[in-house]
Order: sequence, then C-alpha cells, then structure tokens
Amino acid sequence: MDRLIGMIRKKDNPTAAGLDPKLEYLPAFILEKARREHGDGFEAAAAAIVDFNTALIDALCDIVPAVKLQSAYYELYSWQGVKAFCDTVAYARKKGLYVIADVKRNDIGSTAAAYADAYLGKTALMGGEAEAFGADAVTVNGYLGIDGIEPFLRCCEAWDKDIFVLVKTSNPSSGELQNIPVVGGLPLYAKMGELVEDWGEGFIGQYGFSRAGAVVGATYPHQLKELRKLLPYIFFLVPGYGRQGGRAEHAAFAFNQDGLGGIVNASRSIMCAYREEGCDERDFAGAAHREALRMRRDINEAIAAKKS
Repeated sequence: MDRLIGMIRKKDNPTAAGLDPKLEYLPAFILEKARREHGDGFEAAAAAIVDFNTALIDALCDIVPAVKLQSAYYELYSWQGVKAFCDTVAYARKKGLYVIADVKRNDIGSTAAAYADAYLGKTALMGGEAEAFGADAVTVNGYLGIDGIEPFLRCCEAWDKDIFVLVKTSNPSSGELQNIPVVGGLPLYAKMGELVEDWGEGFIGQYGFSRAGAVVGATYPHQLKELRKLLPYIFFLVPGYGRQGGRAEHAAFAFNQDGLGGIVNASRSIMCAYREEGCDERDFAGAAHREALRMRRDINEAIAAKKS
C-alpha cells in the first residue's frame, strides 16, 4: 500500500481508472480494424480491447496512479479475453501504473493459495516459476474468514502486494446482508471491517495503512464516513463514483485529515468520455485524459473542503 500511496502523492491524484471494456464501449474504427485483421470472433474482440486499453493507458499514465481491471469483462470473451487481461496488466505495469485486479476471488486452504499465487505471486513451473497475471492488488471476498485471507496475506508479504476485502459494496442490494446487525449491535459490514483491521494488523506500512484494504462504495456516504472513523489503519478502494451515483463529496469521506486513506475508481465515465463530450471518436483517449483531469480536480476539491 505504501507504493500506491506514494504514487497517489506524486501525481496528486487519489483516483483510479477502471478498464472494464465491452465491445459496445469501443469506437467503431477500432472494431472495424479488428474485424478486418481477425474476423468476427473472440480473437477480434480481444484484439480490439487491447488496442482500446493501451491507448487509454498511454493517455492516462501521467495522470492516474492506478488502473482497475474487472476480470468479468475479459472472461466474457473466452480465453482470448483472458489473454487481453494479461496483456493489459503487463502494459499498465510497463507504463508505471499500479494494477488492481478486481476478481473478487476466494476459497480456503490450497485453493485460496492458488488464487493468491495466480494474481499476486508466482506459479511453480517445471523449469522454475513465473507470474501468471502479475497484478499489484486484488479484491477478495472475506466471508470465508481467515482461512481464505491468510494465503493472500502471505503472498502480499512475500511479493510486496495488497488486497482489498469486500466490506460495504456499492450495489443497491448490498444492505440485504451487509446491513444486518450482528452480536454487539454492529452491522455486518462494520464487523467485516473490524476483521479486516485484525487480519492486517501485522502489515502496517510507513504511511500507517495495512496491506489489507477494504472495498467501500461511494454510494453509501454515511457508512463510508462511519467506517473511516472505525478503521483508521485501513486503506479504502472506493467504487461507485460517477455513473453509479456516488459524488465527490461522498467519496471524500474515505480520506483522513492528512488527505490519505483511499483511492476512488471510475470506469465508464472515463472509458466513454468521448461519447459524453460528443467529440470525434478517434479522440477517445484525449477525452479520457480530459475526464481524468476533471475527476482529479473534483475529488481533490471535495477532500480539501472536507478538511477545512
């Protein structure tokens, strides 16, 4: 988490760009090029996605410290899409970005360890070992308890990586389970937050935050504010800003008085900025750049207003 916070401070930007591409989001000229070269199947879809992603990364790498890739949007396009995921992770890291693999994985024991090694560590091969995906952080489901978290934490410590545990998610129905009171009167999401803090207690970095972070949505500002006070050592990944309805003043509750504590993600508002602007589709990357600058200003102003 120290690496991520250092990059946030260097770029004065606590935001991440979500690279969650569907073919319907891509400019027509990219789709046409892929169709000419690869036909109409999964290979063409994957090639178009990589072209789109690399252009966005080139346009954004000097502004944002991190990108977040939701694996479902790649798995949708079969193994070719998974390769596009790998290629995008590799390119983003080459350009100096911190990469969050939004995979929401977990299990127990050796299966959890396999997930951790796949996304954060290295895979043992017949002639040594190699990174399968090579992300800097993953999202994980903590509802299997410490059995499912410990393998990830071991991998984090070994390879200088991080996890973000689902605590209070941004979706409308999250309260069906996450808001249920548990022993002591705490809602379940707060109890999960306390567990995350316990799990990450031995992994506090120089900025005072653990390698075990939490996913807390901007769509629930009251809970976000509550959890910031409850969990001072936990770094938040904050989805839900923009198209899902979360506003900058909501997301600002993720941050402490030092202006640290979270990274706010936006996906469609950046990827599809060219449509919102109504500009030439060939300037899609330029539109994403302009939207990322606007988002940085929006979030930073909200954090400053909260501190004053």
